Amino acid sequence: MSFCGVKPSAIKQHLTKLSGGDLCRALAVAGLVLYAVCILVSNPSGQSTAFFNSLIFRRQGRYLYTNTDINDLVFGIASSASTWRTRRQYIEGWWQPNVTRGYVFFDVPPPKEYLPWSPFSPPYRVSENISRFKDFNKHAMPFAVRMVRVIKETFLEVPRGVKWYVMADDDTVLFIDNLVEILSKYDHNEYYYIGCNSEAVGSNADHSFRMAFGGAGYALSYPLAKALARNLDDCIKRYPNLYGSDLILQSCISDLGVSLTLEPGFHQIDLHGDISGFLSAHPQTPIISLHHLDYTNPLYPAMNVFQSLKLFMNVSRVDSSRLLQQSICYQKKNNWTFSISWGYSALIYENIFPPSNLERPLQTFVPWRNVYKPPAFMFNTRWVTKNPCETPHFFFLDSVEQKPGGYEIVTNYGRKWDRRLPACSSTGNHSADWISQIRVISPAKRYVGGEGKRRECCDISRIYGGSNITEIRLRSCMEDEIIIV
Repeated sequence: MSFCGVKPSAIKQHLTKLSGGDLCRALAVAGLVLYAVCILVSNPSGQSTAFFNSLIFRRQGRYLYTNTDINDLVFGIASSASTWRTRRQYIEGWWQPNVTRGYVFFDVPPPKEYLPWSPFSPPYRVSENISRFKDFNKHAMPFAVRMVRVIKETFLEVPRGVKWYVMADDDTVLFIDNLVEILSKYDHNEYYYIGCNSEAVGSNADHSFRMAFGGAGYALSYPLAKALARNLDDCIKRYPNLYGSDLILQSCISDLGVSLTLEPGFHQIDLHGDISGFLSAHPQTPIISLHHLDYTNPLYPAMNVFQSLKLFMNVSRVDSSRLLQQSICYQKKNNWTFSISWGYSALIYENIFPPSNLERPLQTFVPWRNVYKPPAFMFNTRWVTKNPCETPHFFFLDSVEQKPGGYEIVTNYGRKWDRRLPACSSTGNHSADWISQIRVISPAKRYVGGEGKRRECCDISRIYGGSNITEIRLRSCMEDEIIIV
């Protein structure tokens, strides 16, 4: 006789080694596990999956394992009545009415022109009057006190049923599905302060290399947010000379014994000008946020800031997991290298470059404050040159579509300008000038990248000479596959 295939003698042999409380706990866990196994064996349908997704083990009132989803997050957005006219377009680009939870906090009530309040924006709140802090200290940036207290005011608005509190500025664009995926890696019962520092060395030097920049956004686990809410006002009074809400917050979190957990998908974008080089060599991790888009060129050429952002968000809704993820493949016949930044750009080099080279962004941008000696950035870059063997042909996203049947996604990238350079003579004078479009076909299933994962491989499947189109297929890399030819 057996119970779901498990012999009682085997269970008895293990249980006799335990006693007292350990035996009780073992019996309880064993019972739950055996029950779950029986459910799965007897009902291999989607109902079993739903059962496992809802199964929660508790120990002393804490979760041992749960799935994080969008309902577990609450957002606190620092804004002002004077910036809302333009900044609301950033927020409404990612906010999901009746799905996302949170508030935008103003310094004063919004003008009547914004009333009745748009259902496509987060509900608003007016921050508490901070004049009482003037009796205790003289902060260099008084408005920073209001901004740092957004975390406390957000917690007080929603003090229960939350795993993560996410703070951001009103010109921050968030990619919610990727954010949920990243936060799912961490135990929300512990004290976590998750974000990233600036891309510019100077910005970090001015503030802290151990600080999450608030424009990029950051996430606080429930117990940390709770501890901050209790102690924040006293902490603000302890640090009257700190410049900026981000640094005040980091100091208060450090006082609680917590350090920054870095996630490189948060992007402060302390860069000016053309950031296409940076986005075309995105770190191998899901993109979580973009900030400071007012100070960069539009994401896509021949569009304004909000037109290009709309296209970028549309492609993210089709597949945010692949957005900006880099794939590299080669066409040996012509000595060409293709670098795909999914949903954004496709580059052709008339030369063979190893992935270690192409992971370094082309420096098409300048740092936030161009007054520091090199190194200016927190990552290695490649210089932009006029050498035809090193300068790529740039193609940018035109469209995205799901193929009939829903198994594949097609993204199309068009040439926006001529390279205006001769062919690379050292590799055979195989010019790519005649190619006008690159079509990339990818699997529809969500791509799981990040730590411990490989980037997707790709193959040049066809080159249509008559229509000037190159077709590339993304796929999982084979075991031990070496990418470079």
